[in-house]
Amino acid sequence: MNQELREVMFLDIETVSYTDSFNSLDERLKTLWARKASHLRRESTQTDEQLYLDRAAIFAEFGKVICICVGKFYEDEQGVLTLKTKAYYGDDEKALLTEFKCMLDKLNANADKLCAHNGKEFDFPYLCRRMLVNGIALPAMLNIAGKKPWEVPHYDTMELWKFGDYKHFTSLELLATIFNIPSSKNDIDGSKVNQVYYIERDLARIKDYCLRDVEVLAQLFLKLRGIQLDQALVVQAAS
Repeated sequence: MNQELREVMFLDIETVSYTDSFNSLDERLKTLWARKASHLRRESTQTDEQLYLDRAAIFAEFGKVICICVGKFYEDEQGVLTLKTKAYYGDDEKALLTEFKCMLDKLNANADKLCAHNGKEFDFPYLCRRMLVNGIALPAMLNIAGKKPWEVPHYDTMELWKFGDYKHFTSLELLATIFNIPSSKNDIDGSKVNQVYYIERDLARIKDYCLRDVEVLAQLFLKLRGIQLDQALVVQAAS
């Protein structure tokens, strides 16, 4: 296994609105969300409540992290390239982020790199912001405040696909499709996470979906790096 693969940890997060409804927010946050919603509203019939349920999860100021899944390649005893995955998830965001930080602190911040799809604009800054909100000191690997996207040392598969075209957005699902990687969206997709969490109360389902995204992400990274597998990707989930 080449050195680059040894140093990459693949990552995906799932986020939801901070509360189960707009009306559950305190009055200050209601006012501030209403102000933001006025810029998000595309149709006059959209209410602050509808926009909150649909969009709040993507903003770290109005959302929270409920799941972080990671994966890392290693070679088993037979030399087979295997992706080992692990999920950090729960209702207590501070406990979840603290556990994740402890794991990152054990890595080599000067060598190991994170990889996410659109990670430099979403996953990495979102994690940093929510850690600070929860009073958690940033791990060295995520101490990226003040850095421009191209100065952040981590990998971003969307950036790798852009080839310098900074106006170009391509979803993980689209790239998985054109590279013939099995979809992670066969049960739910990101737009359904809020409903599955607050209405169906099925966090395990969200965790499984997030783990599948990590598998897709890792396979996409191999494709973008021109690394061919001799067999189907072997995945080992940590207990």
